[in-house]
Amino acid sequence: MARNLFKSTIYRTVRVAICSLLLAMFATLPSHAAGKNPILEDNAQIETVASGFQFTEGPVWHPAGFLLFSDIPANRIYQWKDEKIEIFRQDSGNADGNATDREGRLLSAEYRHRRISRLEKDGTIVTLASQYEGKRLNSPNDLVVKSDGSIYFTDPSYGLESYGLKKQPEELGFYGVYRISPDGKLTLLVKDLTHPNGIAFSPDEQKLYVSDFRQDIIWVFDVQPDGTLRSGMIFAQLEHPDGIKVDSQGNVYSTGLSGLWVFSPSGQLLDRLELPEVPANLTWGDRDYKSLYITARKSIYRLRMKVPGSRLSFDWRSRSSETSFF
Repeated sequence: MARNLFKSTIYRTVRVAICSLLLAMFATLPSHAAGKNPILEDNAQIETVASGFQFTEGPVWHPAGFLLFSDIPANRIYQWKDEKIEIFRQDSGNADGNATDREGRLLSAEYRHRRISRLEKDGTIVTLASQYEGKRLNSPNDLVVKSDGSIYFTDPSYGLESYGLKKQPEELGFYGVYRISPDGKLTLLVKDLTHPNGIAFSPDEQKLYVSDFRQDIIWVFDVQPDGTLRSGMIFAQLEHPDGIKVDSQGNVYSTGLSGLWVFSPSGQLLDRLELPEVPANLTWGDRDYKSLYITARKSIYRLRMKVPGSRLSFDWRSRSSETSFF
């Protein structure tokens, strides 16, 4: 049963106002001694991996050693491997976010079909979730897989508003955060956010971060043993937070209107990095997991970081010899 994590709109508004005041007072960009950046590798430069797309989103590093990402208006998922771009999935359902499950299969949040899908090894598409209590989902946006195989995803309405898709009516009347259990059960976890977007776990999976794009807030929730959430609190505030990822030390990376924001596990602003285009989402990749791949409008960028990305308790690379990937 869904839990109402925010007791009143007034209480939430007061918390947002307080957060805004504190951000204005304290969230100035840190100065780095002797020009050293604590986040970027020394002498790191922004690399353009690929460009010429319509609107890139949903990057995920596949355990077989390549990058996948969505071009939402183009209705495609692309693969970048060995410095070459190829179409990985044609007619992607205008997919936004992507992830891989414990068998290396691609999971996608599809705008047009209003569902979470899974691409099987034989190329068939399986619907994992498309309705809640008999009503169609809005347009699933982003997703993350927990080490037990459960899938957490956000469901705002962007796909019903843009990308040339036929306007379809909303049926639920709210924008939720959901969990698909390993046995396929769909559970509504949160329904009080304005427009939930990016989603990521802390390294120990005890915390779940969710960005609210239109409230300019990143929320953090405690993850309960049964997979539900409680104690929703404001973690950080920035203009239009979008995709979220976490490194192995628990630092939180969020794309936003003014660049890439990096926060400590306590929510302290560590750095803000400007990019050539407005970023939308990001993922860790390469063999050492120290490369941050960033989707930004018409391009894909890469940055080398000092701290590697967070790995779930299962490590795909250790399974690569026994799993047949695409």
